[in-house]
Amino acid sequence: MVKVHEFDEGPSLKYLGLPPDYTPSPTTQPIEFLKQHLTYLPPNIVSYYGLVTTPKQRTVIPAIRNRRLQYTQTAPVELSFVRARNSWPHLWEGRLQPGVEEAKEERTWVEKEFLAGNPTHIGKLPGLLRDFEEERENERVRTLRRVRESEELVPEEDSDSDEEDSEVEEPPSSEPDPETDQERQAIFERRIKERFIYGLLDSIDYDKIDWNESLDVDDDREAQERWFEEDDDE
Repeated sequence: MVKVHEFDEGPSLKYLGLPPDYTPSPTTQPIEFLKQHLTYLPPNIVSYYGLVTTPKQRTVIPAIRNRRLQYTQTAPVELSFVRARNSWPHLWEGRLQPGVEEAKEERTWVEKEFLAGNPTHIGKLPGLLRDFEEERENERVRTLRRVRESEELVPEEDSDSDEEDSEVEEPPSSEPDPETDQERQAIFERRIKERFIYGLLDSIDYDKIDWNESLDVDDDREAQERWFEEDDDE
Protein backbone atom coordinates (compact mmCIF):
# COMPACT_ATOMS: atom_id res chain seq x y z
CA MET A 1 0.00 0.00 0.00
CA VAL A 2 1.44 3.36 -1.04
CA LYS A 3 1.41 6.03 1.62
CA VAL A 4 0.00 9.38 0.63
CA HIS A 5 2.10 11.18 3.20
CA GLU A 6 5.34 10.19 4.87
CA PHE A 7 6.94 11.96 7.78
CA ASP A 8 9.93 14.11 6.91
CA GLU A 9 11.99 15.60 9.71
CA GLY A 10 13.75 18.00 7.35
CA PRO A 11 11.26 20.90 7.59
CA SER A 12 11.34 20.83 11.41
CA LEU A 13 15.11 20.87 11.64
CA LYS A 14 15.45 23.52 8.96
CA TYR A 15 12.82 25.79 10.53
CA LEU A 16 14.48 25.56 13.95
CA GLY A 17 17.99 25.85 12.54
CA LEU A 18 19.05 22.47 13.92
CA PRO A 19 21.67 20.09 12.44
CA PRO A 20 20.63 16.86 10.67
CA ASP A 21 22.09 14.75 13.49
CA TYR A 22 20.21 16.62 16.20
CA THR A 23 18.95 14.61 19.16
CA PRO A 24 16.30 13.89 20.18
CA SER A 25 15.53 12.97 16.61
CA PRO A 26 12.13 14.05 15.25
CA THR A 27 11.86 10.71 13.47
CA THR A 28 12.95 8.24 16.14
CA GLN A 29 12.12 10.30 19.25
CA PRO A 30 9.18 12.47 18.18
CA ILE A 31 7.64 12.79 21.64
CA GLU A 32 10.87 13.98 23.25
CA PHE A 33 11.44 16.33 20.32
CA LEU A 34 7.94 17.80 20.67
CA LYS A 35 8.36 18.26 24.40
CA GLN A 36 11.17 20.68 23.62
CA HIS A 37 10.05 22.31 20.39
CA LEU A 38 6.27 22.00 19.96
CA THR A 39 5.47 25.63 20.70
CA TYR A 40 8.16 26.87 18.32
CA LEU A 41 6.92 24.99 15.26
CA PRO A 42 4.20 26.38 12.95
CA PRO A 43 1.00 24.32 12.45
CA ASN A 44 1.83 23.42 8.84
CA ILE A 45 4.95 21.59 10.06
CA VAL A 46 3.93 20.25 13.44
CA SER A 47 0.72 18.69 12.11
CA TYR A 48 2.78 16.00 10.33
CA TYR A 49 3.81 14.61 13.71
CA GLY A 50 0.37 13.00 13.74
CA LEU A 51 1.89 10.47 11.33
CA VAL A 52 4.46 9.25 13.87
CA THR A 53 2.67 9.70 17.21
CA THR A 54 -0.66 8.69 18.72
CA PRO A 55 -3.01 10.83 20.84
CA LYS A 56 -2.21 8.66 23.84
CA GLN A 57 1.54 9.09 23.39
CA ARG A 58 1.18 12.86 23.02
CA THR A 59 -0.51 13.13 26.40
CA VAL A 60 2.89 13.29 28.11
CA ILE A 61 3.54 16.64 26.41
CA PRO A 62 2.36 19.38 28.85
CA ALA A 63 1.49 21.85 26.08
CA ILE A 64 -0.79 19.32 24.40
CA ARG A 65 -2.51 18.38 27.65
CA ASN A 66 -3.13 22.06 28.28
CA ARG A 67 -4.57 22.52 24.79
CA ARG A 68 -6.96 19.63 25.32
CA LEU A 69 -8.01 20.98 28.69
CA GLN A 70 -8.57 24.41 27.19
CA TYR A 71 -10.65 22.80 24.42
CA THR A 72 -12.96 21.14 26.94
CA GLN A 73 -13.72 24.59 28.35
CA THR A 74 -15.15 25.70 24.99
CA ALA A 75 -18.13 23.33 25.46
CA PRO A 76 -17.43 21.23 22.34
CA VAL A 77 -20.48 19.46 20.96
CA GLU A 78 -18.73 16.10 20.63
CA LEU A 79 -18.08 16.04 24.38
CA SER A 80 -21.57 17.14 25.41
CA PHE A 81 -23.53 14.67 27.51
CA VAL A 82 -26.00 13.49 24.86
CA ARG A 83 -23.42 13.23 22.08
CA ALA A 84 -20.87 11.52 24.34
CA ARG A 85 -23.44 9.07 25.65
CA ASN A 86 -24.31 8.08 22.09
CA SER A 87 -20.67 7.92 20.96
CA TRP A 88 -19.36 5.88 23.91
CA PRO A 89 -22.37 4.04 25.35
CA HIS A 90 -20.16 1.54 27.16
CA LEU A 91 -18.99 4.33 29.48
CA TRP A 92 -22.50 5.40 30.48
CA GLU A 93 -24.03 3.36 33.29
CA GLY A 94 -27.35 5.09 33.83
CA ARG A 95 -30.57 5.65 31.95
CA LEU A 96 -31.52 9.28 32.70
CA GLN A 97 -34.71 9.17 30.63
CA PRO A 98 -32.94 7.64 27.65
CA GLY A 99 -33.85 8.89 24.25
CA VAL A 100 -35.63 12.09 25.26
CA GLU A 101 -33.63 14.21 22.83
CA GLU A 102 -33.67 11.57 20.12
CA ALA A 103 -37.41 10.97 20.54
CA LYS A 104 -38.08 14.71 20.28
CA GLU A 105 -36.21 14.84 16.99
CA GLU A 106 -38.14 11.87 15.66
CA ARG A 107 -41.50 13.34 16.71
CA THR A 108 -40.60 16.59 14.96
CA TRP A 109 -39.70 14.67 11.83
CA VAL A 110 -43.01 12.81 11.92
CA GLU A 111 -45.08 15.93 12.50
CA LYS A 112 -43.32 18.22 10.02
CA GLU A 113 -41.62 16.04 7.44
CA PHE A 114 -43.14 12.58 7.17
CA LEU A 115 -45.86 12.70 4.54
CA ALA A 116 -46.20 16.45 5.17
CA GLY A 117 -47.61 15.71 8.61
CA ASN A 118 -50.82 14.18 7.24
CA PRO A 119 -52.53 12.70 10.36
CA THR A 120 -54.33 10.04 8.32
CA HIS A 121 -50.97 8.47 7.54
CA ILE A 122 -49.22 8.99 10.86
CA GLY A 123 -51.48 6.66 12.82
CA LYS A 124 -49.34 4.30 14.84
CA LEU A 125 -46.00 5.98 14.21
CA PRO A 126 -45.61 7.48 17.72
CA GLY A 127 -45.90 4.01 19.21
CA LEU A 128 -43.44 2.62 16.70
CA LEU A 129 -40.96 5.37 17.53
CA ARG A 130 -41.21 4.52 21.22
CA ASP A 131 -40.53 0.88 20.35
CA PHE A 132 -37.51 1.90 18.27
CA GLU A 133 -36.12 3.99 21.12
CA GLU A 134 -36.61 1.16 23.59
CA GLU A 135 -34.77 -1.21 21.27
CA ARG A 136 -31.91 1.28 20.93
CA GLU A 137 -31.62 1.45 24.70
CA ASN A 138 -31.64 -2.34 24.95
CA GLU A 139 -28.89 -2.50 22.33
CA ARG A 140 -26.87 0.05 24.29
CA VAL A 141 -27.14 -2.10 27.41
CA ARG A 142 -26.11 -5.18 25.43
CA THR A 143 -23.12 -3.27 24.03
CA LEU A 144 -22.12 -2.19 27.51
CA ARG A 145 -22.28 -5.77 28.73
CA ARG A 146 -20.20 -7.06 25.79
CA VAL A 147 -17.52 -4.41 26.29
CA ARG A 148 -17.26 -5.14 30.01
CA GLU A 149 -16.95 -8.86 29.34
CA SER A 150 -14.28 -8.30 26.69
CA GLU A 151 -12.29 -5.99 28.99
CA GLU A 152 -12.18 -8.72 31.60
CA LEU A 153 -10.52 -11.01 29.05
CA VAL A 154 -7.91 -8.55 27.78
CA PRO A 155 -4.41 -9.78 28.75
CA GLU A 156 -1.87 -7.44 30.28
CA GLU A 157 0.39 -5.57 27.87
CA ASP A 158 3.79 -7.00 27.13
CA SER A 159 6.57 -5.58 29.25
CA ASP A 160 8.50 -4.60 26.11
CA SER A 161 5.66 -2.48 24.71
CA ASP A 162 6.34 1.04 23.54
CA GLU A 163 7.97 2.99 26.36
CA GLU A 164 6.13 6.18 25.55
CA ASP A 165 2.78 4.37 25.62
CA SER A 166 3.56 2.99 29.06
CA GLU A 167 4.07 6.47 30.42
CA VAL A 168 0.37 7.23 29.97
CA GLU A 169 -2.10 5.19 31.94
CA GLU A 170 -5.85 5.48 31.91
CA PRO A 171 -6.97 7.86 34.67
CA PRO A 172 -7.97 5.90 37.79
CA SER A 173 -11.64 5.62 38.62
CA SER A 174 -12.05 6.41 42.30
CA GLU A 175 -15.57 7.84 42.30
CA PRO A 176 -18.05 6.39 44.80
CA ASP A 177 -20.96 4.40 43.43
CA PRO A 178 -23.54 6.92 42.20
CA GLU A 179 -27.06 6.75 43.63
CA THR A 180 -28.95 9.05 41.27
CA ASP A 181 -28.95 9.69 37.54
CA GLN A 182 -27.69 13.21 38.19
CA GLU A 183 -24.67 11.78 40.00
CA ARG A 184 -24.13 9.26 37.20
CA GLN A 185 -24.22 12.04 34.63
CA ALA A 186 -21.70 14.14 36.58
CA ILE A 187 -19.34 11.17 36.89
CA PHE A 188 -19.82 10.28 33.22
CA GLU A 189 -19.01 13.82 32.08
CA ARG A 190 -15.92 13.85 34.28
CA ARG A 191 -14.84 10.49 32.90
CA ILE A 192 -15.30 11.63 29.30
CA LYS A 193 -13.26 14.76 30.00
CA GLU A 194 -10.46 12.75 31.58
CA ARG A 195 -10.35 10.15 28.82
CA PHE A 196 -10.36 12.89 26.20
CA ILE A 197 -7.41 14.69 27.80
CA TYR A 198 -5.50 11.42 28.16
CA GLY A 199 -6.00 10.59 24.46
CA LEU A 200 -8.19 7.57 25.10
CA LEU A 201 -11.35 8.40 23.14
CA ASP A 202 -11.88 7.02 19.67
CA SER A 203 -13.78 8.93 16.99
CA ILE A 204 -12.13 12.19 18.10
CA ASP A 205 -10.04 14.31 15.74
CA TYR A 206 -7.17 14.94 18.16
CA ASP A 207 -5.02 16.50 15.43
CA LYS A 208 -7.24 19.56 15.14
CA ILE A 209 -6.75 20.17 18.86
CA ASP A 210 -3.21 19.03 19.58
CA TRP A 211 -1.72 21.22 16.83
CA ASN A 212 -3.96 24.23 17.44
CA GLU A 213 -1.70 26.90 18.92
CA SER A 214 -4.68 29.22 19.46
CA LEU A 215 -5.58 27.01 22.42
CA ASP A 216 -2.40 28.05 24.24
CA VAL A 217 -3.33 30.23 27.21
CA ASP A 218 -0.20 31.21 29.12
CA ASP A 219 -2.10 32.91 31.94
CA ASP A 220 -3.96 29.71 32.78
CA ARG A 221 -1.04 27.31 32.51
CA GLU A 222 -0.37 27.06 36.25
CA ALA A 223 -4.04 26.46 36.94
CA GLN A 224 -4.15 23.79 34.26
CA GLU A 225 -1.13 21.99 35.68
CA ARG A 226 -2.76 22.03 39.11
CA TRP A 227 -5.80 20.33 37.59
CA PHE A 228 -3.65 17.42 36.41
CA GLU A 229 -1.81 17.21 39.74
CA GLU A 230 -5.09 17.10 41.65
CA ASP A 231 -6.41 14.49 39.23
CA ASP A 232 -3.37 12.27 39.82
CA ASP A 233 -3.85 12.54 43.59
CA GLU A 234 -7.45 11.32 43.51
